[in-house]
Amino acid sequence: METVTIQSLSKTYTGGKEALKQLSLSLSAGEVFGFLGPNGAGKTTTVKLLTGVLTPSGGSCEILGVNPHTQPEKAHLLSGIVTEHAQMYNNLTGIENLLFYATAFGLKQKEGEQRGELLLRELDLMEAKDRKLATYSTGMRQRLSLARALLHRPKVLFLDEPTSGLDPESAQNVNQMIHNLARKEGITVFLCTHQLRYAQEICTRYGLMEQGRLLASGSLKQLRESILPGVSLQIRASALPAEGTLSKILTKTGEDLYETAIRSEEEIPGLVRQMVNQGGQIYSVTARRPSLEDIYFALTASEKEESL
Repeated sequence: METVTIQSLSKTYTGGKEALKQLSLSLSAGEVFGFLGPNGAGKTTTVKLLTGVLTPSGGSCEILGVNPHTQPEKAHLLSGIVTEHAQMYNNLTGIENLLFYATAFGLKQKEGEQRGELLLRELDLMEAKDRKLATYSTGMRQRLSLARALLHRPKVLFLDEPTSGLDPESAQNVNQMIHNLARKEGITVFLCTHQLRYAQEICTRYGLMEQGRLLASGSLKQLRESILPGVSLQIRASALPAEGTLSKILTKTGEDLYETAIRSEEEIPGLVRQMVNQGGQIYSVTARRPSLEDIYFALTASEKEESL
């Protein structure tokens, strides 16, 4: 089931700045979608359009069939939002903040209390529930913001740098919760970040953005196959002949270290046999596939070359 649909969505701000250019995407229930790119790529503008904060200049978007521009209240009940800088009420305690927002979402007091305490427990905030928000650290505020966004059991969760300011243990807890929300509860997670390595660990599909344009989208496997196919083979070996076929295939990168590009892992046994037959002593062979970071930089480099 499609939970988020975007068709040729565009946004031009007053003054002529094109923040988003003809974006088309669709997301399904239970996927963790990484919306990736540097500051100014169009990530925040897209989320504001999807949540009804901004009006599109062109195209359309829907959350479970609801247009956030014409029906913002309905769209808000279907979605939860966590921004990088959590904004809540400093003069209220953690649980008081959650109860306030639970009421705003239409939850009854008892349900709000039960839901709030459950989320505080899952996010390791129970000991601080009766402390005023003004005393919370940045990481604690971020976790409370996530609890607030999940109070009303949204179908789509928008996250902007969700582990910003968190210590490693808290970040791991948040990541586990994201996985559970997607896999067990079928929530669509729309995660905005510029941290490509982090996104590769947690997301199931990606949209790579630059200057308001979607460069590519798909799973890591799909992106590798379409943008950077092949495998980089890193070999540690000695006694290899300085001349001959192998010297043309392998590039020496260090003391007893070599590298070569192959089309698939099926080529590895034959190459290793060839090296052994020619007197080489093999210590290790490592196949490395392109990372999300490699793919993104390959895309942006290609874009720059085309613009020249």
